[in-house]
Amino acid sequence: MFGLGTGETVLFVIALFAATVNGALGYGFSSMTVPVALLFFPNKVLSPALVLIELAINAIVVVMNRQSLSGTWRRTIPILAGLLPGVLVGSYLLSTVNPGPLKFCTFVVILPLILMQAAGYRRPIRAERAAGVPLGVGVGVLYSTTTISGPPLALMLNNQGVNKEEFRAALGTVRIAETVLTTITYAALGLFSAKSVRLLAPITPAVLLGLPLGAFLVRRIPTETFRRICMSFDAWIVGFGLCRSTMELKLLSSTGAYSVWTAVIAFDLYLLYGYFVTGRFSHRHPTVSDAEEPAPAGHLELSPELD
Repeated sequence: MFGLGTGETVLFVIALFAATVNGALGYGFSSMTVPVALLFFPNKVLSPALVLIELAINAIVVVMNRQSLSGTWRRTIPILAGLLPGVLVGSYLLSTVNPGPLKFCTFVVILPLILMQAAGYRRPIRAERAAGVPLGVGVGVLYSTTTISGPPLALMLNNQGVNKEEFRAALGTVRIAETVLTTITYAALGLFSAKSVRLLAPITPAVLLGLPLGAFLVRRIPTETFRRICMSFDAWIVGFGLCRSTMELKLLSSTGAYSVWTAVIAFDLYLLYGYFVTGRFSHRHPTVSDAEEPAPAGHLELSPELD
């Protein structure tokens, strides 16, 4: 394909699909690209290239959703405060250790939470500001080691019940901050190389095609359906990431690992069937905006069950 090798051709195809998803949801580019691209390129080559691309992607997402920024900046400040120490720690880990165990632990923790969200179960956090700082630290570490941060951020925002436009604006704000910080830190540690820069050739045209396509496709999707699609997308991607991580760490054979991923897909399809066909998994808990005023900062409370 235009003189590209097999790895670069696969990278173009997966980046095109991932950019389309990112254009629609506001995230997902790295979550989809990394698990496949790591089959062809080492993490230390791939991550710097993706950080440069995501710097542009996230800037575009923010510009496209700029009208919703005024309603999200308060929500993102605590997360932004935690990013810097997280990025510093994660960048150091990338330059010195294998990030595989970190990815595995992250996938194990967030997969059941994502499936609960996909089933329509939400318990909005009252003290969201207090929870934002540790979330920012964790996201900073995860992003700077793997360039993946969309699933935990989407999980938090979906759980808080933000609308589609604010969801995309808040994600874009946090992610442009993390990409800027990670780019600076990578440069200071000397992680950018000629091999990384060469990967921009197949990725850039894929992004330029995929982003506007995704933005066009998402325009008519209702907010709650948008949330379910986000969580189902996360479940499939995190399930695949868990599958790959278990094989990399030699915890399961390839058959066992892909069986786990198949089980995740089957369960998510059951949830989607229940939502779209039978209405069984409809949303049953209030968003923060539907409930009473949040408690004072420092008190982590969960909304009561209404059913």
